[in-house]
Amino acid sequence: MSLKIQAIVLFSAIFLMAVACVKMPPRIIDEDETNTEEEVDASYLYPFDTENTNIVAEISILTNENVNPELFELEIPPLKYNKSWLFLFTQDDCSHSAYSRTWASIHGKPLSESYFYDAVHLIADDLPPDAYCLNKTLGSTDGAGNEVRFSFTTTLAPEWDYMNAEITINKGYTENYYRFYMKNGLVWTDVLEMLNYGTGIAFRDVNTDKTNSDSIRKHFDRAQTIILQKLSGRGCKMLAEPDGNKEYITAASAYEPIQTMVAQEGAVTLYPFQVKDDLQKILLERTLFSSVGNIKTAIENQLKLKKEDRIAIHAELHRTSGDWTDFLLWLNYNYGKDGDDSVWVPNMEEYYEYNYYRIHSTMTKSVEDKTLKITISIPSGQYFYYPSITVNVKGLKKAQITSVTAGDPVTGLSYGEYEDGTMINIDCRKHLMEHAIHYVEKYEKNKTASNARDAKYFVNMLKASSKKNALLGRID
Repeated sequence: MSLKIQAIVLFSAIFLMAVACVKMPPRIIDEDETNTEEEVDASYLYPFDTENTNIVAEISILTNENVNPELFELEIPPLKYNKSWLFLFTQDDCSHSAYSRTWASIHGKPLSESYFYDAVHLIADDLPPDAYCLNKTLGSTDGAGNEVRFSFTTTLAPEWDYMNAEITINKGYTENYYRFYMKNGLVWTDVLEMLNYGTGIAFRDVNTDKTNSDSIRKHFDRAQTIILQKLSGRGCKMLAEPDGNKEYITAASAYEPIQTMVAQEGAVTLYPFQVKDDLQKILLERTLFSSVGNIKTAIENQLKLKKEDRIAIHAELHRTSGDWTDFLLWLNYNYGKDGDDSVWVPNMEEYYEYNYYRIHSTMTKSVEDKTLKITISIPSGQYFYYPSITVNVKGLKKAQITSVTAGDPVTGLSYGEYEDGTMINIDCRKHLMEHAIHYVEKYEKNKTASNARDAKYFVNMLKASSKKNALLGRID
């Protein structure tokens, strides 16, 4: 063979190898093995950028007897839904397992002991060969019979390219499962899906000199710009300190958008029932537990104390596996909706906002005939996305109430009895109805049990109305 022909053969071989290694755009191969390409749309995101802020809400409580407003005291309790203890967890390293294991466990989505998947895989029903489901969701209740699923915080890595990785979909392909191997981290479409279900986000590492707080602060701003662009205007206000590096705390203290921070050392222990201020820029304590068993022990030790003396247990996570699913099941069955229903498990952003509303909101009450009217002014900070509070009406029994109603901007409302009277939960998220409609339509396109649970979950967040009833009627 001549040198020229050898060169041509060698070039052809290299070209074919390069083509074989190119990651093609996401596609689905139908179960009948036809090569029909289909676009996978994982772009839906709740419109956080137009959320309600600085809200004035009015609640009308119609009673079955004349009432004296002086007999009732209004308060926003230390924990939403009058829960007696707080559990938080933050997953570091922008871990791929935050989506396919932690988030999936909570929301009743497929799980795998050996593999990982992404949001576009779930939409395409292209899943690992050992996928299984818990066939349930994990959470507590709002004290009025409505499910409130557990939430958590995941850190992001906006300055690293792996969040932009293209995901290969190859439904029905079984020769290998490379597409389900653990990736360097979450991709943005995973984050969109997690945010839609209430997961919070935080900064951790930024791509610069870790010993220079000025450079770190500048890179917080660069990372924030990327987050705002990738998440359609949804910003980040939290830092999870990386590796005990206090230069990050110095930088975060000087970077105004970061309002809440957590660290393992040199931090303030949070006693939720003793908090008297809004916690802005306060470095709060979290713990890297050596095992799930140690978390259970810490919880059980705190529950031996009066609620006023309990600390918030905030666990730091990295990669999660089956033991974390087992822990979340244990939490649900002992202290969640299938247990004594005593725990509140929000993400850190939501807890921070709720406490801010509790400290800064003002409330007034008046009576017209048999109607007790409550007006609540709820101020907001930058990048606030959870305008939802519990209001206690001490001294008013549920048996005295005929109905509870609220106009705009209240979109979600429920009420129930607690030990000292009646609690009213209001949600003022602007797009709650449109969000519920999205999940009803998703169910109508693909009538799985999981989609039905999600549709009911989001519709049940809405206040009573004919539109809510119509949406429930569309879910089999």
